[in-house]
Amino acid sequence: MDTTSHQEVTADLREYYCDMHIHIGRTQSGQAVKISGSKNLTFENIAKEAAERKGIEMIGIIDCHSPSVQDDIRACLDEGLMKELDGGGIAYQNTVILMGSEIEIKGTGKGAAHVLAFFRDLDTIQDFTKWMSRYMKNVQLSSQRIYVEPRELQQEILVRDGILIPAHVFTPHKGLYGSMADRMSEVFDLNGIAAIELGLSADSSMAGYISEMDNYSFLTNSDAHSLGKIGREYNSIQMASPSFDEFRKALARQDGRYVAANYGLNPLLGKYHRTYCSNCNSILDEVMIVSSKDRCPLCGSLKTVQGVFDRIMSIADREEPYYPSHRPSYHYQVPLEFIPGLGKAVMSKLLAAFGTEMAILHRTSTADLASVVGEGIANRIVEARNGILELSSGGGGTYGKVVRDSKTMKSIR
Repeated sequence: MDTTSHQEVTADLREYYCDMHIHIGRTQSGQAVKISGSKNLTFENIAKEAAERKGIEMIGIIDCHSPSVQDDIRACLDEGLMKELDGGGIAYQNTVILMGSEIEIKGTGKGAAHVLAFFRDLDTIQDFTKWMSRYMKNVQLSSQRIYVEPRELQQEILVRDGILIPAHVFTPHKGLYGSMADRMSEVFDLNGIAAIELGLSADSSMAGYISEMDNYSFLTNSDAHSLGKIGREYNSIQMASPSFDEFRKALARQDGRYVAANYGLNPLLGKYHRTYCSNCNSILDEVMIVSSKDRCPLCGSLKTVQGVFDRIMSIADREEPYYPSHRPSYHYQVPLEFIPGLGKAVMSKLLAAFGTEMAILHRTSTADLASVVGEGIANRIVEARNGILELSSGGGGTYGKVVRDSKTMKSIR
């Protein structure tokens, strides 16, 4: 991997906000794709939400392998609503869409995990769909299991010049480290991995305990199952422009392109951060659980789901996290929807005044915010984007919560 210095940046490069993991709930005709996704989560609606409300400049829609979604994409292109770019991807207003697929893998004798695959254009992902349909029971749906060995899937992605990224790698629900293997090298050829998606319950500091992750660029994405969740986690990526080719260069840190920053939930807010006992409904955030087979220290039950933090500690090959010089800075940022007192009416006022959520979070001063929604909410927005709201831990499928305003962030350990 070329680790070109971040200082080798030319004047035509800038940072773009990118969320590379968004699901499709239904097609334009109402056909289901992601069963758990919202019905209004269509290809066209996602593009509009990202461009017009969120202000996110590049998105990855990861159910584009579905034949009915491909029909929707073709219709958007034929109608002139969108256009394919020479550098790969599809442009809608000021937002570029990369077409991808989330796929479930399962190796021999191992658990299951999800991976993301991105392709340069519609023709290529349609060809990939034809291949996958031979090894998948229902290629129409999202996140389906493919019945080939992971390295064979990896080869089919790479031979089509695709990008392979293990998804939400630490979560107990379909994360490569969380539910499949202690090491990624047991599953894939490490040279054929482009980047790592951390997931909502982990950050780059936690990932620094595992040495085989050192060379990879990290991504933080929303894994959105509704329009409102788009951009709850996202990245700032330095590129010449949003496109497939530029994204590939940024992940490889080539020619001054790189992932500049990850904006994510504090891991405390992730719904799988700490081990959870389903028998007594307790999040075990004060007791180290090193194995999913351990008994709950509170009730003695074996019905525990190992949390991300505890899983990482059980497979770590370092005593302290390591931070390579290329690693993006990680910014704890609470999404606007988590902020107490910021309901739909207040959000509408903010959007009317400042345009997009990215503008509210990154480009609007406290004084300007206060002029629209008052000092109290303005201060909470600033604390949210600076990561200084006190939080309670999530676990067992339940998100953590903002407890109260605080000038000191509660420790994640």
